[in-house]
Amino acid sequence: MSDATLHAHAMDPDSFAVQIADSIESFIVATTEVAKGDEPDSAVPFLLLEVSQLLLAGGRLGAHVDIVPDERYEPDAGPDDDVDELRMRFAVMLDPVDVFSEVFDPYEPRRAPVPCRISDNLADMVADLRHGLAHYKAGRTTEALWWWQFSYFSNWGPTASATLRALQSLVSHVRLDQPLAELDGLDTDEDLAEDALAEEAGRVMAAEILGPLGMRTAK
Repeated sequence: MSDATLHAHAMDPDSFAVQIADSIESFIVATTEVAKGDEPDSAVPFLLLEVSQLLLAGGRLGAHVDIVPDERYEPDAGPDDDVDELRMRFAVMLDPVDVFSEVFDPYEPRRAPVPCRISDNLADMVADLRHGLAHYKAGRTTEALWWWQFSYFSNWGPTASATLRALQSLVSHVRLDQPLAELDGLDTDEDLAEDALAEEAGRVMAAEILGPLGMRTAK
């Protein structure tokens, strides 16, 4: 489908392209607002909701037939926005629960968990999504959809899935009044095996994060 055909439906709220673009732009705007820190008490539950909604758009892209761009080479979308400030704001806001362990490919045998950061993941996701949004706003709808679909499989999709698991686990630990395993000192630059991760695990009481993250323990 060409850009002209897709843009013929640009004002149609039921258009696949419009719905995907709206979902992605909504995530970018909402996540950027959360990073400002105006409402830190609701940051984690709100991020849980936003990442969940983003993955619905990702699932639709994943289920769609392969989107083939009109041009062989990707047009210049301009310089990518700097997301370092966003990354740092989330790192400060989410401390001490920013670091979590993740298995990148559950189908790769004997793949050991590796340390990741929610703040890094959120910033990387926003960077990927903004790149496609630049194409979309420039009228290159097919290129935008191709980029979002491709990067859903290759980067922001797996990253968002891992982030969702971390956020959902964090909320569950707090709501169920279950202490979190301590990951303080777990360096995301280290290549740690599963046994090493287990050794890093200590004890962080849920009470330490209730105030800053605005969640309650079960009565």
